[in-house]
Amino acid sequence: MQETKYKTPDKELIEGVVIHPLRVIPDERGRLMEILRRDDPFYRGFGQVYLTTVYPGVVKAWHFHKRQTDCFTCVKGMVKVALFDDRKGSPTKGLLNEFFVGEHNPCLIVIPPRVLHGWKCVSQCEAYVINAPSEPYNRADPDEYRTDPHDGGIPYDWSRKDG
Repeated sequence: MQETKYKTPDKELIEGVVIHPLRVIPDERGRLMEILRRDDPFYRGFGQVYLTTVYPGVVKAWHFHKRQTDCFTCVKGMVKVALFDDRKGSPTKGLLNEFFVGEHNPCLIVIPPRVLHGWKCVSQCEAYVINAPSEPYNRADPDEYRTDPHDGGIPYDWSRKDG
């Protein structure tokens, strides 16, 4: 299967990151939104599906995985997602990406292994994030590596930018 190169209109994406707009299909009964299909060109396998939430103003960052690809979207509320490429030898090493994802901008974010990522709830309500990672969580040997969200050496400020 040929890899599709996705770019946002206003920024360069970190190598391997995919931003896939999601289509909401409403009718008189409610709404339907496909999130991830195994025939999507960026699909990397199935490990599990889980829901995580974040309260307004809370930051859940930074972490990365050595083996796992994350495929997540926010289905309730809004989150500010930040990604940082610190991978040795990457053509986009040092690049930061920021996206606002959720009810007002439904999209799937695909994050390859070793790309640092996290999010902050920017809505007035708790945000619900669904992730379909490529690997199941291994409780005995987690593939998760964390650094401090505010003082971990990543040049990113999680504070709100007024103006």
